[in-house]
Amino acid sequence: MPEIDLLDKYPKSKRPVDERASLIAAEHRVVARQFGKDFFDGDRLYGYGGFGYHPRFWTETVAQFKEHYGLTDDVSILDVGCAKGYMLHDFGLLMPDATLKGIDISEYAIENAIDDMKVNVEVADAMDLPFEDDSFDLVIAINSIHNLPLEDCKTSVRELQRVAKKHAFLTVDAWRNDEQEVRMKNWNLTGLTMMHVDDWEVLFAECGYTYDYFWFIP
Repeated sequence: MPEIDLLDKYPKSKRPVDERASLIAAEHRVVARQFGKDFFDGDRLYGYGGFGYHPRFWTETVAQFKEHYGLTDDVSILDVGCAKGYMLHDFGLLMPDATLKGIDISEYAIENAIDDMKVNVEVADAMDLPFEDDSFDLVIAINSIHNLPLEDCKTSVRELQRVAKKHAFLTVDAWRNDEQEVRMKNWNLTGLTMMHVDDWEVLFAECGYTYDYFWFIP
């Protein structure tokens, strides 16, 4: 189970994390966890503050995935927590012959998916992926499964393992020290399972997860 950062080319936010954390109230978390319009395209305190496509976010990252995993042009990829399908869109630009699928719990995100990915994405639950065993060469879950309660999160990890045929990569909210833990809990809007990196690795082992992972630490 290698720890590897495959998102190091993703642009880092320059927003004042601590300042935002000081403004977040319980109502913001309640609204954010609905994963609707307010979360994606409403005020920044409810989520993204406007979730639109820009090639600078995923172009270099998907190229890195292709290189790292040696993906062929006819690869099959699943994005768990695909939102509006932007990463899948960039995979499609890079590998037009790839089979691309995405699922998200948010009806709003799927309804507002980028045009060329609308036929490839659907509303579904990470705890019950609607695919056969070993369906995908690469399964990706970036900052998604930690939004589930602990036991449900474990179920989703097992589901990622089940549908992955060759590779998988996930990232989750985590910390390495007390300062990072406080910052995470003050800043976070939607996470329900947030743990020290060592505890996450214990969870992965318990769930039989054998693929790659990394951490989101604001």
